[in-house]
Parts: sequence; structure tokens; C-alpha cells
Amino acid sequence: MAQVALVTGAARGIGFGTAKALAHAGFSVALNGLVEDPDLTTAVAELSCIGPVMAAPFDVTDLSQHATMLAQIEDRLGPLTTLVNNAGVGVLRRGDPLDVTEASWDRCMNVNAKAVFFLTQAFSKQILSRPRDPDLFHAIITVSSSNARAVAEPRSEYAASKAAAAMITQSFAVRLGRDNIAVYDVQPGLIDTDMTAPVIDHYANRARAGLTLFPRIGTPSDVGQIITTLATGKLPYTTGQVISADAGLLVPRF
Repeated sequence: MAQVALVTGAARGIGFGTAKALAHAGFSVALNGLVEDPDLTTAVAELSCIGPVMAAPFDVTDLSQHATMLAQIEDRLGPLTTLVNNAGVGVLRRGDPLDVTEASWDRCMNVNAKAVFFLTQAFSKQILSRPRDPDLFHAIITVSSSNARAVAEPRSEYAASKAAAAMITQSFAVRLGRDNIAVYDVQPGLIDTDMTAPVIDHYANRARAGLTLFPRIGTPSDVGQIITTLATGKLPYTTGQVISADAGLLVPRF
């Protein structure tokens, strides 16, 4: 029996890189997007030549859809083993924390934290409601950010939401350990995605100048390989860990 993963925010960027890596590792994969738009359709079509995949369009902030969508995925692909909480949003406008609006705060918190908590809750209930194949590894992996630990003043509400996601991950690691479900927090640093496109050239120059220990920015494929390593149980006897996918960005230095 194959492992089955749901990857949220999988139409592009880190989510697509993760879905692709999981598919190559033999997973059946449900790719989530807000709606079934051309990006999601193209992503599913590209991965369909690798293995079983499906589109799973739903708004992760709509908690009423969680249980229904998980059931639909299992009807198509089989029992879920893996959840990758990747869907996320940035701030509505970069700027002074004194100017942050309630709308931008709520948007970040609803997508980056609240949806992560309740989709993880629904996923956990789903897989705990039935017997599990002991030969299949079960894991929940949340993609937070280096900003869960390091302040980005122009994106303070984003950083706060990612710090919340990091603590949500720790909370579920504690709860699910007794059920042999591994839970991880992957914290990407400088990754070349649509979200970082406005500033990535600036940070690429800073990476080459020594901001990161490896003198380059990362790719969605890099993060996808890290997540697949975790999802396949290649780090046995671990759970609750933070994996800094940041090329040493946050290593303290003098």
C-alpha cells in the first residue's frame, strides 16, 4: 500500500516542489489550491506522469471543508499517511509595525496559523479513527519560516503568524507522539518563490556576500527534498524537531 499525502498550497513554489518530490518517492499526492485554477491544473497534469495524483481545491481557512476534503482524498487515493501544511500568505503591505492593519494581521493569522491548527486536528482525528498499517510511516510537516525565530520588522504580522505555527507544531508533536505520528516544523530561509520574488535578487546578492553559509538562495526543490526525507521516516526516532532549511542563515556568528 502506498503512502498518501495532502500538500496544501501545492500549485507552485515550495508546495509544488514538495508534491513533486513526494510523487517521485512513491507517494500518492493530493495537491491543494484555493481553487482549481490553471496553476493547480497544470501542476496536477505535470505530476500525473509520475504517479497517482489529484487536485484538492479548497480554502484551508474554511474549517467546515476539512473533514469532507480529507474523506474525498481517501476515497480517491487511499488512507492518508502524510499532511504537509504549506499554504501560506504574506503581508498585505510591508512597513512599520505601527502601521499594521487588522486586515493584514487577520489574513496572516487565519492562513498561516489557524488553518494549520485545525487542518492538523482534522487530519489527526481522521487517521486515529481507524487501524493503521504499521509498515507505513505517518507524519505531519508544517512549513513555517525562519521568521518564526528571526524578526522581520517590515513583516511583523507574518513573523508572528509563523511563530504561532511553530508552537502549533510543537503542541501536536507532544499530543501525537503516543500515537507514533511524527510531527516536524520546516523553517525555510531565503527560497526563490513567487512570494519572495519582489526581494529575492536583493537577498541573492546578500547570500553571495555571506548572509547564508552556503552562498546561494534556496529552491522549492531543496525544501521538497527535506520534507520528503522527513515524510519517509529517514530521520527515525525524531519528532517535534525544527528543521532549518536556511543554509545556515540563523547560525549565530561574530
